[in-house]
Amino acid sequence: MQKDFNFYSVIIGTELLNGRRSDAHFSFLNKELLKRGWTHKASFVIEDDTDLMKNIFRLIKADENSVMFCFGGIGATPDDYTRQIAAEVFTDGQTQYHEKAKDLIINQFGDEAYPHRIEMSHLPINAKLLKNVVNNVPGFYLENRFFFTPGFPSMSQSMIIEALDKHYVQNKIKKFRLTLTAVCGEGELINIMKKIPEGVDLSSLPKFVNNQRRVVLSLSSEDEKKLEESFFMFTSYLDKEKIEYELKDLD
Repeated sequence: MQKDFNFYSVIIGTELLNGRRSDAHFSFLNKELLKRGWTHKASFVIEDDTDLMKNIFRLIKADENSVMFCFGGIGATPDDYTRQIAAEVFTDGQTQYHEKAKDLIINQFGDEAYPHRIEMSHLPINAKLLKNVVNNVPGFYLENRFFFTPGFPSMSQSMIIEALDKHYVQNKIKKFRLTLTAVCGEGELINIMKKIPEGVDLSSLPKFVNNQRRVVLSLSSEDEKKLEESFFMFTSYLDKEKIEYELKDLD
C-alpha cells in the first residue's frame, strides 16, 4: 500500500527575504505536486544561515514520510552552504567527490573548473544526480526523497520534474472532497466543526461579499462514507436554521 508522503520545500536565499529577488520556486513546485495528486505539508523561505538550515533539515528528516525539495546554496561561492549542511544532517558528515558530477563540471568548464567550480562535485556520500539542462552542473538527491537544486528556476524546474517523474509520479491514494458556501459567519458553524471525526480534514474560509458574511466550508477524506456523514452535519444544520448555502465554492 502506498504511503501518503509529506512534501516540504526549503527555499534558501537572503536576497528573497530582503526583496532583491522574487521567489518562483514555491508556485512551480506546488503546481507540479497538485498535478500529481500531492500537496505541500510546509514551505520554508530562509536566509543563508547555517544553524537555521540545520534545524529545518533536521525537522524535515524527523518526519519519516517526508520528501524535501531544497532550492539554492549548492554553488561554489563562500555563501553556498547547502552541500555541507546536507552532509552534516543526512549522511553523518560523510562526503565524497562524485565522479560523474566531477566529469560533467570538467567537460563544461575545462581548466576553469579548478580550483572552485570542481567543489560543486563534492557531495554528501551516496548522492545521486539531477540533470542541469542549462550548464550541466548537476543537482543531487539522497535516499530518493531529499532533493537539492540550484536557486535559479531555469535550472531547478527541470530537476523538479525529473525527480517527480522518477519517484513520485502520481498519488494513488484517492481523496474525496465536498464543499459548500454558506451565507453566515464561521462562528455559527464552530460547534459542528468540533464534531468532525479524525480522518476528515476541514478547511474554513470566511468571506465578506456585498456586505454579506459568507463561509466556504470544505471537507476532504479518504473515507467517502465518513466524509458524507460529516458533511451532512453541516447541511442539516443549515437547512434547520434556514441559512442559505450552495454546494460549491462561490467567489
